Amino acid sequence: MMPEKGGREMAAEARQILVVDDDPDIRKAVAGALRQEGYTVYEAADGDEALKAAGKLRPDLVILDVMLPHIDGFEVCARIRSVSSVPILLLSARNQEMDKVVGFNVGADDYLTKPFSMSELLLRVRAILRRAGAAPVQPSSSEQTLRFRDLEINRANRTVVVRGREVMLTPREFDLLWFLASHPGHVFSRQAILQRVWHSDYTGDEAALTVCVRRLREKVEANPGKPEYIKTIWGIGYKFEG
Repeated sequence: MMPEKGGREMAAEARQILVVDDDPDIRKAVAGALRQEGYTVYEAADGDEALKAAGKLRPDLVILDVMLPHIDGFEVCARIRSVSSVPILLLSARNQEMDKVVGFNVGADDYLTKPFSMSELLLRVRAILRRAGAAPVQPSSSEQTLRFRDLEINRANRTVVVRGREVMLTPREFDLLWFLASHPGHVFSRQAILQRVWHSDYTGDEAALTVCVRRLREKVEANPGKPEYIKTIWGIGYKFEG
């Protein structure tokens, strides 16, 4: 569908959001609230439309319902994630821990359970786009590039090179890696990481962090089962070894 813009002139206007939901009432309500905030919004009613739109439009954020006809939201999320690091917010009527774990496993950045208030949705959207738009974590050094053996992390352009090859990280994965690598040797509790990397406006649970660490290891570690960089400190949390 062609995008529509809200009347409010804001910095958000340049951001494009794809809203995917087969319920036209929910889709229109979400799209309308986003347009009121100044976002440019596209709509899709099923998984096929979502995949075509995501590939063609390259949105800044995808808001994706889990229960879609033909291709469900988990599969759509996995397919998008295989080719893009665009942030993805999953919507679901089911508030089950396993659904959240599956969502994070296939690459979602956040998970919101229906019914939800539009104010909460907008808070999540702002937080996700803020994380995607700039590195929110201030490093302990003024350096823009961190180098550790075969790993290079560039904060200015948010790129990561592993063994001479650039790897694609989601905004959440990059923020976590930069935060830990900026404090090598320091042990952070899981709760401290959630608070300091995702900040107080992130209301997810620790399952998100567990999945994010696992996916990050798969991308940067030579042997994810025996990580050299991102170490688990049992009963406490994680630390980065340079």
